[in-house]
Order: sequence, then structure tokens, then C-alpha cells
Amino acid sequence: MRTPWRHRSLTWLAAAACLTLAALSPTAVQAAPAPESGTVAPAAVTFDENFEGPAGSGVNTSRWQLETGDNVNNHERQFYTSGTNNAALDGQGNLVITAKRENPANYNCWYGRCEYTSARLNTAGKFTAQYGRVEARMKLPRGQGIWPAFWMLGNDFGNVGWPASGEIDIMENVGFEPGTVHGTLHGPGYSGSGGIGAGYTLPGGAAFADAFHTFAIDWSPNSIRWSVNGNVYQTRTPADLGGRQWVFNKPFFLILNLAVGGYWPGDPDSSTRFPQQLVVDYVRVSTDTTTPPPGGKTIRGIGGKCLDVAGASSANGTAVQLYDCNGTGAQQWDVRSDGTIRALGKCLDAKDGATANGTLVQLWDCNGTSAQRWGISGAQDIVSVPADKCLDATGNSSANGTRAQLWTCTGAANQKWTVA
Repeated sequence: MRTPWRHRSLTWLAAAACLTLAALSPTAVQAAPAPESGTVAPAAVTFDENFEGPAGSGVNTSRWQLETGDNVNNHERQFYTSGTNNAALDGQGNLVITAKRENPANYNCWYGRCEYTSARLNTAGKFTAQYGRVEARMKLPRGQGIWPAFWMLGNDFGNVGWPASGEIDIMENVGFEPGTVHGTLHGPGYSGSGGIGAGYTLPGGAAFADAFHTFAIDWSPNSIRWSVNGNVYQTRTPADLGGRQWVFNKPFFLILNLAVGGYWPGDPDSSTRFPQQLVVDYVRVSTDTTTPPPGGKTIRGIGGKCLDVAGASSANGTAVQLYDCNGTGAQQWDVRSDGTIRALGKCLDAKDGATANGTLVQLWDCNGTSAQRWGISGAQDIVSVPADKCLDATGNSSANGTRAQLWTCTGAANQKWTVA
């Protein structure tokens, strides 16, 4: 995978202000008796941009600024403009960033007269985030040479430069891979094509230009986890850097852009149609740092066995069972303030929303239903809130593969769980 640096030095960075997030006091989950373990702070939205406004109007300048100029660093072909020619609201709650094959103002690029215009927005000097959930719902453009990105730069960029500032690429897509996006870290000794990251590919040959998708990171001290539509596809910690410096425990600002051409995507060709649009429904940052650093929490039950997702599969309906503790992602759980318990990007779910004794527990898309609401009591019970039943190891067994189910709370050992 090749992920070269996109940034060029611009004057606005010298004045970038540090707007760190305020710390919030944790409060207990109220869906069930207050838990003694797994308690987290409720999420607070600190940046919520829904792009409401009349069609053709510009972005909120108290939150965003438009960069201008070309980008020789990656040999991109576009000139980034200000105003609303390339970045405007559509009147339906979306920001539309448009790449056009035109140059009405006779802009000059590194290669001569510019062939394309587009837009790049950032929040430097207006908003920074340090930890939490950073997400955007977007519909991507398509075509050879088209390169949309949702990413972040360390707020100290103007002082330390790149890559010492750090760069977190939440989503990048290059046109020759219509069904794949990439998430990447760049820092000192692992930048450009040497960045640390992975890709995510939609199932069934689907393209990201066909529909809206949600791209997110869950960011905690020494841990960053990437997901698409709630499907987690990689987690990075300092252990992935081979002794090189982790530069991601500090404030970062947000960037949205649509590039044309460059070393990685290559230039447009005769198959590329213009204009191309990156449509952004929302950008949101919250303080939901319930993704623990690093790797989540284990839930241990009878016989010291771990609550486990069978086969490490994230498919809907996957059995949740007991298994020897092995430290894999199938046994890493997030206990969230909304009452959900999550693994592999999915939620712990009572099958078919049932509440009867013997209802099996499974993994399912997080959907906000009561079947996915749990409380952890001080007595080490994990309780289904609507059923008022306990998570139970079937048959009082600690054998590998023992299914988890709902059962009337009895205080027995097969209903006791340690979350740590």
C-alpha cells in the first residue's frame, strides 16, 4: 500500500490554536444497577457538523477554513480553491466537494497551467480533538485518478513539521480500488509509502460510490481502531511501530479533501468522468473513549474461561460462547455507556429479541434495540435489561464452546463474570 504525504506548508498553520477537549467526569450506567467494573463516561459530542444551510452556500467558517493552492509534494493535479465553486452545501444537509476539469481563473500549478480544481477544508485554529470517536458519513466519488480523504494532522504541525506532527488517515480511497478504503498512521520513521495501516473492502464487489458509508476511528491513549459501518478492520498501538515513536497522544485537527492525480492514485485517464463529488453527510467527534487501550476488556466466566465470539467471525448471528482465554480480538469487549457490550464491531445481542430462559446470545449489528442493552452489577452479574435475566453459561459448563444464554438470575457460578 502506498500512502504518500498530501500536505504542503501553508501560512494558516502558523496561527493554529490548540483547542483541546475538556475532560468530563465519569458517571455510571443507569440501565441496571451501577457496575463496579466496566464503568465509562457517557459520550459527549464535541464537534457535530451536519452541513445544514441553503443550497449553494458555503461551510460554517467558525468551524472550517478552505485551503488554496496546488500540491507538488504528491504531484497532485488539482488547484484547491476558496469560495463555493468547489465546496458548497446542497441544501439537503450535505457538504459537496466537487473536483472539476476546468481552470476559469487561470490558476498555475507545479506542472504549469492547472487542469483541475477542487477543495480542501480543515479545522486548524478552530477545533482540535484528542481521543474519542471521530467519524464521518460520506458517499465517495469514483474514477481513475480520484483521491478523496478524511484525515487528521497533529496540531503542532506548524512547529515540528511533518511527519513529526503525526498524521491519522481515517479514510482514503484511490479510484483504481472502488471497493476498498485505507486507514493509515504516519509518523517519524514510518511516513509516506512506509505508513502503518490496512485496507477494508466492501463485500460482494460493491463500490463506495454506490451509497453512503460511515468511516470512523475510536481513539484512546496508545490505541487507535478503524471501522467502516461499524465493522472494525484494524487496531494500532505502539507495539506496531517496532520501537519508533508514537506521536498520537496529543491534539489533532480535521481535514477533508478531494484530490485529483498524484503518485498513489495515478492521473485521470480517458475513463475518468468529471465533475466528481465527495458528498459528506456529517462529521462528528465525541468523547466516547470506551475502546480501551489497547485491545479491549476480557470477560471471564466459570472455570476462568473467556466470553468469546465463535471463529472470530463478525457475521450477524455468530455464537457467543466460552473458550480458553487467548487474547485475540474475539475475546476483546467494549462495555459502553449506552448499555451495549461490543466485540469485532458488533453488539452482544439476545437472539430475536427474546427474553425467555434459554434465549441464546449472539453477535449482531448494533441497532439500538433493547435486545442489546446490558447492565453489569456489583455482584458480577451481566443482566439483560429488558429480560431482567442474567448472562448464563449453558448447563453450568465451562467446556470450550459452551453457549451463552439468558436465564433467571440465581447467583450461581455460571452467571458470574469478571470484566477487566
